Amino acid sequence: MTAADPTLLAELGPVGLSWWPGGHVALSGPLYQLAEDCDRAFTALASAWRATPERHPAMIDAATLQEIDYLHAFPHMATFPVGMATDEANLAAFADRDPLDATGAVRLTRTAPVREVLTPAACYHVYPQHRGEQLAAPRYVTTVNTCFRRETHYRPLRRQWSFRMREIVCLGSRAEVTGFLDAARAAVDALCRELDLDVAWRTATDPFFRPASNPHYLAQRLHPSKHEAAFGDLAVASLNMHEDHFGAAFGISRDGRPSSTGCLAFGVERWLYAVTRRHGADPANWPDLPAAGHRAASAIAIAVGVF
Repeated sequence: MTAADPTLLAELGPVGLSWWPGGHVALSGPLYQLAEDCDRAFTALASAWRATPERHPAMIDAATLQEIDYLHAFPHMATFPVGMATDEANLAAFADRDPLDATGAVRLTRTAPVREVLTPAACYHVYPQHRGEQLAAPRYVTTVNTCFRRETHYRPLRRQWSFRMREIVCLGSRAEVTGFLDAARAAVDALCRELDLDVAWRTATDPFFRPASNPHYLAQRLHPSKHEAAFGDLAVASLNMHEDHFGAAFGISRDGRPSSTGCLAFGVERWLYAVTRRHGADPANWPDLPAAGHRAASAIAIAVGVF
């Protein structure tokens, strides 16, 4: 189910918001620039740890993703890129009839084997990228990707099937990752103060499939490892402590033990929602996000001892 939110579209349409009923937005003009400025602010925060930038594909190998048991834990959220089997008879069967049914759904013929998943979270590429590494010091990485998560409903800027996610990731000892997450929370608070955004931190759990019987969900309930910064009822950033889950799965070690990992994640479109709800739809009233990000990063960099 999708909800177009006509009031939001009426306000932000003139500055560049378009809504695709399948759960996607298109950005142009001032709102596109605001999205770019949001990501510059997040990248500025990453500089507090001198995080190394990485760029990854829009797809991740399903076998790699299953090394962390993703498809058992989140089958309801996965989106798969599907192609048809390429033999001529199969393609002809598709091409020789109406490719869409009465509802607009594609009438696929036989499909090729599905071996990839559209990226569900930007950081999932980081851990296999560093497979087998023996870390002599904590490693900080930042990455951004278009992510895909199927949901029961969609609303523009708030909940979408496809959206942009910027993450800052720490790989190191448990103490190093815990220290990073504490500083990352302070960084989000500093940025929000700069932008006059009122956020409150809350404990959260991931939306596991069959949560009552999922041991990872039960572990999160007993030992909270996910915290969200909420603007009203909307989470705009999250802090995630993975313990050694990814380190053990991908053979990443620190001091002879599987590395712990943690991440700070930002949903770019949700920040567009927060900024425009707080400062209005007129771009003349929008704050300078990159400058705010650099000021917040400078304060945090001093605190974490980078400079």
